[in-house]
Amino acid sequence: MESAQRPRLSPAIADVRRAVRGLLPADGLVLVGLSGGADSLALAAATAFEAPRAGLGAGAVIVDHGLQHGSAEVAEAAARLARELGLGPVLVLPVTVQAEGAGEGPEAAARSARYAAFGRALAETGARHILLGHTLDDQAETVLLGLARGSGPTSLSGMAAQNGPYLRPLLGIRRRQTRQACLDAGLVPWEDPHNSDPRYGRVRVRDTVLPILERELGPGVAGALARTADQLREDAEALDALVRELAPEICEPAEAGIAISVAALAANPPALRQRIIRFVAESEFGVSLERVHTLAVARLVTDWHGQGALDLPGVRVVRQHGWLILSRPGHAHSKGPSRSHGTSRH
Repeated sequence: MESAQRPRLSPAIADVRRAVRGLLPADGLVLVGLSGGADSLALAAATAFEAPRAGLGAGAVIVDHGLQHGSAEVAEAAARLARELGLGPVLVLPVTVQAEGAGEGPEAAARSARYAAFGRALAETGARHILLGHTLDDQAETVLLGLARGSGPTSLSGMAAQNGPYLRPLLGIRRRQTRQACLDAGLVPWEDPHNSDPRYGRVRVRDTVLPILERELGPGVAGALARTADQLREDAEALDALVRELAPEICEPAEAGIAISVAALAANPPALRQRIIRFVAESEFGVSLERVHTLAVARLVTDWHGQGALDLPGVRVVRQHGWLILSRPGHAHSKGPSRSHGTSRH
């Protein structure tokens, strides 16, 4: 990875800078999540240019996953380049990726370790945000993978431009633009060998599936998938807002758990009914129900014929006296809704 002095302002560099400018916060310190690849390198260069002009501090965080030989040297090279670009502070954070025993595959485990490191970087530096280099192509790949796995609208909604402290300015930028921006700036990105390893589903989508779709259906498939994600995210956010507003009105505390009115669930369309069930399970018990589990709970409302309790991962559900009562597994339901123990209404 090398740098050149004072690059000319090419269209690709201008596009990336404009995208960064449009998502920078009003004040504080921001960090760039830098791997050394073309996407994050173009993002780092644009942030180094734009942040000082917006009155912001800008640093970088490099996560060394330790999954490849020489990863420490790659991380240090990225850190040197970040400093050459004028970014500071620059943190290099080694992590241990452990997929076994956590119910995660290697990609998910690496992501979990990376975001844990980002959380440490925010805490150590006091930064407000971390900028990530996900592009429109990454968004399209995420939607396709979610579709292939039968994921719900949350997955198909893809990545948001802002999600808590994480900002993704490049979701409207193509990967070819970030590569061109690096070329125009005299920056030589690191080529991650994992990005060409067909053992990874995302690589197969990138190198095989999307090119086939573009060839057979015509250009613009990636952009169409990204627009679909935007539309689904808008719909999902609206429905989730309705659920947050409705849930307190139809839920009551119950012994060792919470109860949801069966009549209220029955009166709502499936999209809201199932979202309410998922919302209550997650907010009360920290459980993310899969669709098959949510549908099983919904059948206690729509297809009731005296079924017994459902013992699902992390939550037990039983219908009693017009209520669905959710509790921790192993709890024997004996009472319905009650406010006698002083629990406030959810």
